[in-house]
Amino acid sequence: MKKIKNYKLSIKGILALVAIFALNTNCSDDFLNQDNPNVLVPSSFWSTADDANKAIIGAYSPFIAITYYARFEIFLSDYRDDVVNGFNPSDRTAAGNFNATADRNAPRWMWEAQYRGVARANDVLFYVPNIDMDATDKENILGEAYFIRAFNYFNLVNNFLNVPLITIPATQIAKPNSIPQADPADVWIQIEADLKKAQTMLPNSWPASQTGRARAKAATGLLGKVYLYQGKYMEAKTEFLKIMDGSFELMDNYAHNFSEEFENNKESLFEIQLLSDGNQGWGADASNSGSGSAFQADLAPVGYTNQNTMRVNQWALDLFLDEQTINNEVDPRTYTTFFWNSAVTTQYEGKTLSSRTYLNTSYPDAYSATGTNIFGNKYADWEYNGKSQSRDGGWHASGNNLRILRYADILLMFAEAEFMLNGSTIAALDAINEVRARVDLAPHLVITMQDIEDERIKELTFERTRYFDLLRWGKVKSRIVDNSEFKSESGGTGSYKAGREYLAIPISELDANDNDAKFKQNPGY
Repeated sequence: MKKIKNYKLSIKGILALVAIFALNTNCSDDFLNQDNPNVLVPSSFWSTADDANKAIIGAYSPFIAITYYARFEIFLSDYRDDVVNGFNPSDRTAAGNFNATADRNAPRWMWEAQYRGVARANDVLFYVPNIDMDATDKENILGEAYFIRAFNYFNLVNNFLNVPLITIPATQIAKPNSIPQADPADVWIQIEADLKKAQTMLPNSWPASQTGRARAKAATGLLGKVYLYQGKYMEAKTEFLKIMDGSFELMDNYAHNFSEEFENNKESLFEIQLLSDGNQGWGADASNSGSGSAFQADLAPVGYTNQNTMRVNQWALDLFLDEQTINNEVDPRTYTTFFWNSAVTTQYEGKTLSSRTYLNTSYPDAYSATGTNIFGNKYADWEYNGKSQSRDGGWHASGNNLRILRYADILLMFAEAEFMLNGSTIAALDAINEVRARVDLAPHLVITMQDIEDERIKELTFERTRYFDLLRWGKVKSRIVDNSEFKSESGGTGSYKAGREYLAIPISELDANDNDAKFKQNPGY
C-alpha cells in the first residue's frame, strides 16, 4: 500500500503560516498590534475550518523534523540501548555513553521539537473550539491535538523526566520565562487525561487522502502503553484488549512492516509519515526542508553510509540465533534486523532469506569472509527501493515510514501486563505465541518475564523501544552501565552518574528560565 502524499505535502504548506503566526503574537504596543490584512495573526487566522485543518497538520509536522524522528531521535533511543554500539564519541553517541551534558545539541534539538508539537497542539485546543465549523470535524481535530500533546509529553517525561507542563498557548501565560518544572506524576496524569479525550474524539478511520492521521485505536494503544510504563497493569490490560478485538492483525510477512511498499498496513496503529520529496534542507520542519527519513544512514552498515554509524553487540545476534524455527532454521526476523557474516538461509513466506544488504550484497562481498562485525538492516528497504546505499538520492532520500506502534507490540505488552497480574496464563501465552507463530517459532508452553523481554528484543529491535523498556524495568545500570563493552566504540560508560538514565535539561532552557527554585538541572549533571 502506497501512502497518500497529500497528507505530508499539506503539512509543509502550513509551516510558514505557523512560523509567521508565532512572530506576530508577541508585541504589546497597541499600534503594533493592529491587524495587517497581509499578515497572519490570531484574529485573522483562526477563523475557518480550513484554518483548523491547516493548524492540526502543522502540529504533526515537528515529527518529521530532522531534529526529531526524521533523524536525531534515534540517538536518544536506539543508540542508548544495549544492542547498539555507536562508533566514535560525538553528539550522536553521547547519550548512549551517559555523556549527553546540558550543552549537547541532540537533547536540545529534540526538546525543542517536542515542545513545538506541544505548543501547536495547545494552540489548536485553545482556538479551534471557537471556530464555526462542522461539529464532527471539529471534534476529530481536537482529538488529534490531544493525541499529539500526549504523545510528545510521553516522550518528554521518558527522556527528561522533570519537564514543564504547559497546556495553554504561550501568549496566555503571564510569565512564560518563569514556568516551573512539573512533578512527573502530574505529567503522567495529563498524558492519561489527554489520551482518554482523544479516544472519544478521534475517528476510527480517515478517508484515504488523510491516511496517517491519528485514529481512536492509536490513542487506545498509546494509553495502554502509558499505563504499562507506570506499572498500572490492570488498566494497561484493559486498553490492550480493546485493540485485540479484530481491528488489527499481524502482517503475514514480518519484513513487510519495514518497507515503504507496505506502509500504514493492517498491523500499524501509528507511524511517522515520511516522504522522499526531493528536498534536502537540514533542520526544522520548514517548507524547504526534506520530508524524508535520514535515520537509515545511522543504522546502515559501514561503507553504505557517510555517517559514523554503529555496530551491533554480539549478545543480541546470539539471542536471535539461540532458538530455531519449527523447521530448524534461523528466526526470519534476524535477516530483517541484522546484516552479519553468515551463509545460512531460511525459507520463509515463499522466499529464501539470507544475510544481505544494499544491492543484495552478501557479507563476504561487502567486507571479507572472516569479518565479525554485525550491522543493522531494518528499515534499509533495499529490496523495494533499489538503493545502493543509505544516502542514495540525498539526505532525505528514503520515504520509508517509521513505525511507532504496531499490533505485535500491543500483543507483547498485553502478555507482559497479564503476566505481571496473573503469571503464565493462557491469555499471556496466546498473545506472545501469536507473535512467535508469525515467524515459525514453536509456541511457549509456559513463560517467564525473561521470555517476554527476549521476545521484545527479537520483535522490536531498532524500533525505539529497547532503552525505554530497560528504563521502566529499572535495568539501565545492570544492562548498560555495568557492561561497558556494549559502548566500547564510543568510550564505554565511565561518564555514568546516578540520574543520567535521563537526559540533561538543555542549558538553553536553564538560562532562559528565571525560576531558579523550580526549574533545575536533572540529578547527575
